[in-house]
Amino acid sequence: MMLPVFLGSVDQSVLASALPTIGRDLGQVHNLPWLITAFLIASTALTPLYGKFTDIHGRRAAMLIGLAVYMIGSLACAASPNMLMLIGGRVVQGCGAGGLVVTANMILGDIAAPKERGRYYTYFSLAFMTAGGSGPALGGWIAEHLHWQMIFLWNFPLCAVAVAIALTVLRRLPRRERPHRLDVMGAVLVIAASSSFMLALNLGGIRYPWLSLPIVGLLACALVLGAGFIVRLRTAIEPLIPIAILSDRAARLAIAAHSFGWGAIIALNVFLPIYLQSALGWSPTSAGLSLVILMLTLNSTAGLSSQLLGRVRRYKLLPLCFLVVGVGAVVALASSADSMTSLELEIILFLIGIGFGPTAPLTQVALQNTVSVHDLGAALGTMNFVRTLVATIMIAAFGAIVLAQVPLGAPRGTLTQSFLGSGSLTAFSAVFLAIAAVLAFSFVALLLLEEKPLADAQAL
Repeated sequence: MMLPVFLGSVDQSVLASALPTIGRDLGQVHNLPWLITAFLIASTALTPLYGKFTDIHGRRAAMLIGLAVYMIGSLACAASPNMLMLIGGRVVQGCGAGGLVVTANMILGDIAAPKERGRYYTYFSLAFMTAGGSGPALGGWIAEHLHWQMIFLWNFPLCAVAVAIALTVLRRLPRRERPHRLDVMGAVLVIAASSSFMLALNLGGIRYPWLSLPIVGLLACALVLGAGFIVRLRTAIEPLIPIAILSDRAARLAIAAHSFGWGAIIALNVFLPIYLQSALGWSPTSAGLSLVILMLTLNSTAGLSSQLLGRVRRYKLLPLCFLVVGVGAVVALASSADSMTSLELEIILFLIGIGFGPTAPLTQVALQNTVSVHDLGAALGTMNFVRTLVATIMIAAFGAIVLAQVPLGAPRGTLTQSFLGSGSLTAFSAVFLAIAAVLAFSFVALLLLEEKPLADAQAL
């Protein structure tokens, strides 16, 4: 399961370092956020469906489907001659990736009790750490020395190995089948609502004035479709997000802390390479290498802290203290964005990684500890749904802020330091401050989360 976790988590970090190069090559700078948000929208909508699908047909079937669709999407991205087809390929990729990490986490829930899952989370942390450490540098190096299309092809051997293992080893998994109804209508509504909102952010202030009829119409559509999604959640026999899970206070707080924290980290992974290359003039390789320290420290502290979860009673104390450090580090990043040195950046990224790392395993274990084993797939699917939805909204909103000064129809070769000028530093400072605020929301949710004793194997 470390292979699917690696594939599902390395995608964004590899691509983020190459975004400025893709924008300059294809000459469609304003559509760059869609390369991330299209992927996240698709995975957001399908992740809960994967969660229920695994309960119906087993974990192995869901994993094989996710890997196959992910590979098809990667081929489509690599063959894309323009931005429109590339965005379409990213949608297909997201449809496959939506099942990789969540299915792996459900398999972990099948084979380990909540009290032991923190120890097993170390294996996943190694995969996350490898993905986070190698992804930015690999993406920057490929974009600078090869071609950005290779970003979508290099992982095919790993996909093939993962398929082979899923066909053999996963036969031994215990089966806990439970009938479910897949809420396809709910998935369609959330995709439509999210897409309308992203389009409004993407076009507002650039192609149309913010108060123009097209933008207001898109925002109204997003509002109506979002309301329809909420109504669907309350009326469907088995909604996309189970109301029973969201009605549990501990589950809500665990999901909120997890989603806001990871949303902030994903946003940093996307916008830091753009900031370093576009505002400070760094090369793609240098920008990618600079992010290695963030993901290495984040995932190493996540793995180390997960060892303590089943051994200490006050398991929230360490993550809370470290999260304060993380929020302060992001604020420092925002305040010094116009005069950042390499050493200052590495220190700040080191502190951000340490700051959020312990929160990641705690929130997953806390959620698994509060739901029944039969609802485990739906609960983890819900957590991943909310996390990717938060990240999608953040990336779309922050992308609109950063790219607001780039004129529509800008020629190839834009998104450079000389083109954007000093105005981009102000935009990036505002984005980093907003990310710090989102990370602070994660702290508040974690602070309010009840420290329930972790169940052992006998309690399941």
